[in-house]
Amino acid sequence: MSTLRPLRFRRRRTPPTVEALSDQLGALTRERQALRASDASPVDLEQNRVAIARAQWELSYALIERYLPKPAAAQSAA
Repeated sequence: MSTLRPLRFRRRRTPPTVEALSDQLGALTRERQALRASDASPVDLEQNRVAIARAQWELSYALIERYLPKPAAAQSAA
């Protein structure tokens, strides 16, 4: 089972928007519910769980980038 687990998540070069990530997370959650309802294999459930965790991780970083105040020096230069 450990072969399914990534060593760590890495951010994409062109990160998706908060809205796109939120939509993706919703789709993955609906997929998980369907997998559980159809008694999917543990491997399928684990792959979906990892995909959900990655989407949550990316969403958290996208929200931080959107709402974290910029340093004063960067604001004055802009």
